[in-house]
Amino acid sequence: MDTTTTSPVSVNTFSELGLTDLLLRALAAEGYTVPTPIQTRAVPPILAGRDLIGCAQTGTGKTAAFALPLIEQMLATPRKAAPRRCRTLVLAPTRELAGQILEGFNAYGRFANLSAAVIYGGVSQRPQATALQRGVDVLVATPGRLLDLVGQRLVDLRTVEFLVLDEADRMLDMGFIQPIRKIIGMLPTDRQTLLFSATLPAEVRSLANDFLRDPLEIKTAPQATPADTVTQSVYFVSKAEKKAKLVELLRGEASGRVIVFTRTKHGADKLHRDLDKAGIAAAAIHGNKSQNQRERALAAFKSPRPPVLIATDIAARGIDVDEVSHVVNYELPHEPETYVHRIGRTGRAGLTGAAVSFCDHEERPRLAAIERLLRRAIPQRNEPPAWNASMATESDRGGGRGEGRPSRGRGQGRGQRTAQGNGQGRGRPQGGRGAGLRREGRSGSEAPKPEGAATATATAARKLPRKHRRAL
Repeated sequence: MDTTTTSPVSVNTFSELGLTDLLLRALAAEGYTVPTPIQTRAVPPILAGRDLIGCAQTGTGKTAAFALPLIEQMLATPRKAAPRRCRTLVLAPTRELAGQILEGFNAYGRFANLSAAVIYGGVSQRPQATALQRGVDVLVATPGRLLDLVGQRLVDLRTVEFLVLDEADRMLDMGFIQPIRKIIGMLPTDRQTLLFSATLPAEVRSLANDFLRDPLEIKTAPQATPADTVTQSVYFVSKAEKKAKLVELLRGEASGRVIVFTRTKHGADKLHRDLDKAGIAAAAIHGNKSQNQRERALAAFKSPRPPVLIATDIAARGIDVDEVSHVVNYELPHEPETYVHRIGRTGRAGLTGAAVSFCDHEERPRLAAIERLLRRAIPQRNEPPAWNASMATESDRGGGRGEGRPSRGRGQGRGQRTAQGNGQGRGRPQGGRGAGLRREGRSGSEAPKPEGAATATATAARKLPRKHRRAL
């Protein structure tokens, strides 16, 4: 396998890549003048017919990197696609990404008179089957729906000339390895295969070794490296404080297009309701939403009056919207690589952006894993009074119980509850589910009192005899 380095290539215009006037006109209409590094390195070998593995961070123009040379090749050898067949097949992990890839082919091929279609689940298959009846030049598909239509003999893959596996690592993460292998087994062996991915784990390399012929490997940046145009920062806050901190952020600096990432669908819906109660316009997008709901949410997000879009990781690499000013990690992801894909939704197309993360004490190990991946610390913002170095150290060692019902340590009894949730009573604190301070100085992640009152109270309690602690 050949591998190119990240050394710069002296290409300043798309015309230097050997593209036809039809494509150059389309690029000019889209406002593109200078190719990105992945485009500079990928277009020439693809035009030459090489199989290729492209590794580049999100938001660097990977769609154009494979769409432009494939359109060029189809124009060089024009032929009409037979009914139910296609010349180029692009596999994508999510509906949103599949739709955006189709938009890319339509934009770059607007003067080329090529046909394209997209198929994915969650909607009626009838319009998709109708679009395929006459055959298309480009078919973009998610693996599940494609296999459904193949099984119904509505799609025939025996004449595919070009195969693209886009976001290959994400497809494998979503469990598509067997469907992908089944689909590739239906294709002719005499084809050109391109694999694009943000990262190249062992599973992706194994897939490439099985289905690509002497591929050229291109890396335009270290794996899982955020774009330089994204400014990163982290708030250390308790889980109970996150909503208030998010509202403060959205009413302050993050007043443009903002994507807020949660880990679960339920969490996305709950946060959507909470922001609505706070008077902040928002929409949620995740796997349980119908396709119409997801499309309406994205359309609203692209509107001139940008709302807030709350998303789960299924959409982390499927949202390609210009001028996203902020990405907020309301909850840190379990996989550190996912962090890079999330924040890649901002700082795109040469613009700058900000990525803000909220981290409670239970998420400290996830933050540490992210920083190990990035090989640097993420700058910290406005550390709350209740979060200090000693508490962070105890939390990292597992001293606190984390978020949940308050614990009754020895000497705390069934005394009064406080609005901040110190956990000094059996009942639930008025401020929600507070973690509280456990006995012997073990730390939780309670919401801070003004001027550090919570810390002072805990310290005083430890100095008094046990029989007097209840008074505090």
